[in-house]
Amino acid sequence: MSLYEKIVSGEEKIALVGLGYVGMPIAVAFAKKVKVIGYDLNSEKIRLYKDGIDPTNEVGNEVIKNTKVEFTSDESRLREAKFHIVAVPTPVNSDHTPDLSPVEGASRILGRNLTKGSIVVFESTVYPGVTEDVCVPILEAESGLKCGVDFKIGYSPERINPGDKVHRLETITKIVSGMDAETLDEVAHVYELVVEAGVHRAESIKVAEAAKVIENSQRDINIAFMNELSIIFDKMGIDTLEVLKAAGTKWNFLNFRPGLVGGHCIGVDPYYLTYKAEQLGYHSQIILSGRRINDDMGKYVAESVVKKLISADLPVKGAKVAILGFTFKENCPDTRNTKVIDIYNELGEYGIVPIVVDDTADASEAKRLYGIEFKTMADVKDMDAVILAVAHDNLKGISKDTMDSLYNPNNKSRILADIKGILNKSEYTDTDYIYWRL
Repeated sequence: MSLYEKIVSGEEKIALVGLGYVGMPIAVAFAKKVKVIGYDLNSEKIRLYKDGIDPTNEVGNEVIKNTKVEFTSDESRLREAKFHIVAVPTPVNSDHTPDLSPVEGASRILGRNLTKGSIVVFESTVYPGVTEDVCVPILEAESGLKCGVDFKIGYSPERINPGDKVHRLETITKIVSGMDAETLDEVAHVYELVVEAGVHRAESIKVAEAAKVIENSQRDINIAFMNELSIIFDKMGIDTLEVLKAAGTKWNFLNFRPGLVGGHCIGVDPYYLTYKAEQLGYHSQIILSGRRINDDMGKYVAESVVKKLISADLPVKGAKVAILGFTFKENCPDTRNTKVIDIYNELGEYGIVPIVVDDTADASEAKRLYGIEFKTMADVKDMDAVILAVAHDNLKGISKDTMDSLYNPNNKSRILADIKGILNKSEYTDTDYIYWRL
């Protein structure tokens, strides 16, 4: 009987290592079909899950309350499973080099509890070669087992889009790979249990790793182009979104928009690819150029707001500015690697300490990571400028009357930076607003 058949029959279990925005939805999906152990070393996170609370908002509290996932922070329970999925983050260091410590740490934990006959599948985004050259030696050293003899490995890159309720694990074609044909079959069959869109069998683990890392690099480059256009058009006095609306009438025009590029994928993955390229003697031209543009957009937004304050004859130092929205993307509580912090910090260079409001964001996380304490909308009053930084649904619905009430009534002009262009521009033109968007 194959491992897949044993899992389906309930004889063996699947284990998820890492229960964040990616790992937890995977665990929940599989638990509808088979037995699943959900492991995370964060005992507080496990407590929340056991209490029926979903801090990620990815599946919701009701789903967590009713899931059959066996949540645990006891690593020894991983020994109960034979099919392991590792879904931990792969961030970058301050110098933009890959930080493999989470995936290395997960490999050590799993290695200590690996049993013969297991298959280990990594989902973390990495540069080609990490699974076989970095993770396998750790698994072997910790377990005393031999890869290819005592256990097998595969790679299946995550494609879950945090906060996206349409493109989910079940509806996105899953890339799968294995160290040999037998492993590939097992991995493919297991994922086919939950992925309704089907799987794509990559020719090798390195091909699957490369496919994942270029997906987000491609998006990053396209957004960088739009950001560069927004800078150029702003100098020309042309509205970028109006240009894109016109250009978008052509059937093959790509529908990308300017914006802040943060999070754990688009703003990170390109550095994994360029790092490996550097090791092989090639210095990236296009990819790193795009990264530089996108990394500077927070600074550009802050400088633009300062220029608008000056044009309105408002004092810059000590100006009252509110930033609405702080997460790295809309309708998601995650503040890690948000580029809104770049706006905040750059304004600080001009003697401005903005107040930040975000009802969707994880407030405790923002306090821990950035030292920022969120305010409420009730605190936003007598402002000189307001920056709409994130397109949360609750911010899209702000009426003009509400917006009017946020400003200092004694000012002749109201500075409004609508970064994502979520408001109706026509409502704010030909008024006392100085309206600006990327």
